Amino acid sequence: MGFGKRLQEPEPEPELVDPSGWMINSPIAEFLLMHTKEIKYMCMLGYTFMNGAKVFNSAKADASMSYKFVNMILACTGGGIFVPIFLNLIPVPLAQDAYIIAILASFVIHVYAPILREVLTKSGIFMFAGVLSYETLRSFVVCSLTASAGKVIAPSQFEFPIFGPIICGTIAGCGGAFLPLNKGLEPIRGGLAPPMLTAAIGAAGYHIFTNTSLSEGCIEAAKKAHFHVALFFVMVGLVNAFGATSKAKKN
Repeated sequence: MGFGKRLQEPEPEPELVDPSGWMINSPIAEFLLMHTKEIKYMCMLGYTFMNGAKVFNSAKADASMSYKFVNMILACTGGGIFVPIFLNLIPVPLAQDAYIIAILASFVIHVYAPILREVLTKSGIFMFAGVLSYETLRSFVVCSLTASAGKVIAPSQFEFPIFGPIICGTIAGCGGAFLPLNKGLEPIRGGLAPPMLTAAIGAAGYHIFTNTSLSEGCIEAAKKAHFHVALFFVMVGLVNAFGATSKAKKN
């Protein structure tokens, strides 16, 4: 029988409870945050297919395949080219092989199965799937490059850089609209398109929330902010795709 003081067992630490953890653990978040590679590749294919539909529908009948292919690459990776160059990083087309594979696959689909572009305009289910994958990947690009810009750009007047990351995030979400560069400012002659507005709002909201006291005490704030940006992009995209926006009446 031993003598001496009995060692007290350390009290277990209270389990940390995340009251808003359901946001990033739900089945919806699993898709919008692309928790698996399979979901990410599927969204890549949907994103490139939707961009390809715009390129093929707007191209002239006598346009060559090489013109359409290069134009499709620029449309799919515009923001992923501009922003990494600004930040002295490797552009997305050079850094992500899977992205180029998705562009090639979508290009082949548009060339050999052009009827799918017509199906996209007539099938609500197909359009829903396309918009969902398109906006999910676009939100990932906006949030990722906004966060990268926040780490690379040094603060100036404030504790963290404010406008630089927001501008980078905005360009990340709509940079393809300005490529090739001979378009100039023509894409915004009639005002900002919905992808431009949503990219600016999403980048601003994500950056300000994750870098200020708004996210103080929030567990995994970046993921939750990304979830809300993705949800916002998808909702606006579906509203625009299905013509639910209000139009002014002409007298």
